[in-house]
Amino acid sequence: MNSGIPSLNIPAAPEGSGISEITPAEGLRAVLDNLDALVYVSDFETHELLYMNAYGRRIWGSIDGKKCWEVLQDNASPCDFCTNHLLIDSEGNPSPPHIWEFQNRLDNRWYQCRDQAIPWIDGRLVRLEIATDITDRKEMELALKEAHAKARAAALEDDLTGLHNRRAFFELGNQLLKQTRRNGSPLAIIMFDLDHFKKINDNHGHDAGDEVLRHVGRVLMSNVREADIAARIGGEEFAILLGDAHAAQASELAERLLGVMHETPVRYHDVRIRPTASFGISSLHPDEPNLENLMARADSAMYESKALGRGRVRVKP
Repeated sequence: MNSGIPSLNIPAAPEGSGISEITPAEGLRAVLDNLDALVYVSDFETHELLYMNAYGRRIWGSIDGKKCWEVLQDNASPCDFCTNHLLIDSEGNPSPPHIWEFQNRLDNRWYQCRDQAIPWIDGRLVRLEIATDITDRKEMELALKEAHAKARAAALEDDLTGLHNRRAFFELGNQLLKQTRRNGSPLAIIMFDLDHFKKINDNHGHDAGDEVLRHVGRVLMSNVREADIAARIGGEEFAILLGDAHAAQASELAERLLGVMHETPVRYHDVRIRPTASFGISSLHPDEPNLENLMARADSAMYESKALGRGRVRVKP
C-alpha cells in the first residue's frame, strides 16, 4: 500500500559522513511515528484512510483502506460530529485549522484535535488530523467542575453575601491547588479585611453592617472571573483564589476592587457608607506545602496594609 507520505527535497548525507542514507519518505515517517499523538489523513469525499502514524496504529490497528469512522469509532456510517464542513470555505477552499476537544467513544479517552483540509500529493483535498491525548488534564477539569457542583448542591454558600463560605473555599481551593501543581501553572491569592467594620456596626447598626457585606459580595461577583474562587471566610474577611494568575494580576484586581468599593457607597436609610479594605496578596511557591501556608503569607501582607494606614494593597512574595 502507498505510504501516503509526500516526497520532500531533503539533501542526501555527504559522502563519507558516516550517516546512513535514508529516503525523505522514511525520514518523515520516522518523525511522525515517534510523535506522542495520533496523526491521520483521510480522503475528504470518501473518508478512506490514506495514512495513520504508529501511535494511531498501536491503538486502533491497521487502516487497510478502511473509512476513518470504521477504524477510529467502529461505526457503520459517517460520524455525526465530523468536522469536515468546518475545514473548507463556501468555495471549497481550505479554511484555517479547527481546534476542538473530544472524547473518543471507542476508547473513552479525551483528545485535543487539530483538523485541517490540505491538498494531497495527487492534488485531491484530504483531511489531516493531529489528536493529542489530554485525558489527565480533562479529568482534572471535570473533577474541579464536579467539586463546584457538589459545593452548590451541599449549599456551601454564604447566606449573606452569596459567595462561597469557608468550607467551600477550602474544598474548591484544594482542588484548584492540585490542578495547578499538575499543570505547572501559576496561582495567586487575595486576602482582604474590611477596615473599621466594628465602627460601622456601632454607628449604624448591624443591619447596616450586613448591607455593607452584601455590597462587597456583589462587587466580587461582578469583578472576579467565573473560574476563580471568591469566598467570605469569616466575619468581614474575604479571600479570592485566582487560577493561572501571578501576583501582579492579583494586585491589579485588588486595586480595582478597592476602587469600586470606594466609588460605590452603600446606601442605608439616610446614610452613605463608603467601605474600604486592607488587601494582602501572595503567589504559590513551587514548594508550597498547602493552601493554608499560601493564605498565611497573604494574611501577613494584609496586616502590613493595615499597619501602613489601611485601604491599600500589599504583596508578600
